[in-house]
Amino acid sequence: MIEKLPFGKTGHLSTRIIFGAAALGAMRQDRGDRVLETLVEFGINHIDVAASYGDAELRVGPWMKKHRDHFFLATKTGERTAQGTMESIHRSLERLETNFVDLIQFHNLTDDSGWETALGPKGALEAAVQARKQGLVKHIGVTGHGTMAPRMHMKSLNHFDFDSVLLPYNFMLMQNPEYAEDFFSLKKICSDRGIAMQTIKSIARRRWKAEDPSKRFSWYEPVKDPEVIQKMVHWVLDQPGIFLNTSSDATLLPLILKAAAEYDSTKRSPGIKSDLVNRLKEDAGAMEMEPIFIRGIADGV
Repeated sequence: MIEKLPFGKTGHLSTRIIFGAAALGAMRQDRGDRVLETLVEFGINHIDVAASYGDAELRVGPWMKKHRDHFFLATKTGERTAQGTMESIHRSLERLETNFVDLIQFHNLTDDSGWETALGPKGALEAAVQARKQGLVKHIGVTGHGTMAPRMHMKSLNHFDFDSVLLPYNFMLMQNPEYAEDFFSLKKICSDRGIAMQTIKSIARRRWKAEDPSKRFSWYEPVKDPEVIQKMVHWVLDQPGIFLNTSSDATLLPLILKAAAEYDSTKRSPGIKSDLVNRLKEDAGAMEMEPIFIRGIADGV
């Protein structure tokens, strides 16, 4: 059984594992349906998609018609103006074959110019608030990639009472003291204000090496070893109050869900958590793991 938590102040009790529907972006419908049925098998009740995830919204839509009452459905827009955002929301609703989404998120809002436009006059936020009044969306969130995400999210939360944030969180990235400090500062704000905190890139190994001939289902190289995946998933879930969004590599979805199903917070003593950190340090060295975001060097997708 995968644990559930209140998704901030939205009133929804979400599984701590949220399905990252980027995994469906290049799939046929029949294959997508099989992946989505895996969510039912494991009791997942929250799907996170985006307008920019290829055909992912189109894959979710036909399947979702049969399951809409059982899922919290979130999507994202990369638009920064009010007009573009409203058009994006209507297009997503059409593609998702639904009358509303539970959460609309501003996708990767981490640059200053985009932030000023989106949260300024005639910006994306105005459209999202209007869409909420019209019943097209229920809640509004913000997402970000890179090492500046927590700082930009704090800036966003100082401007507007968003319902959720999403940002990177994995073992290697959190070895950076500056990022870790920003992350926990944001986490305290979210905890104090009832804002849902979603995390991505949990099983990232490193950026792809140019000479690596492996088939690629995500822009970064994920960990594929089942035992190490379990450790990395459990390490994320050991952080109270946060959610883990699954990888865009659908071949790894069953391993992530299995690891989460085996996690029991009531049995996670300080000794077990400390031992897990030590074992992950060994894995990181043996597998030559690297942070996929480095401020000033490699901070984009």
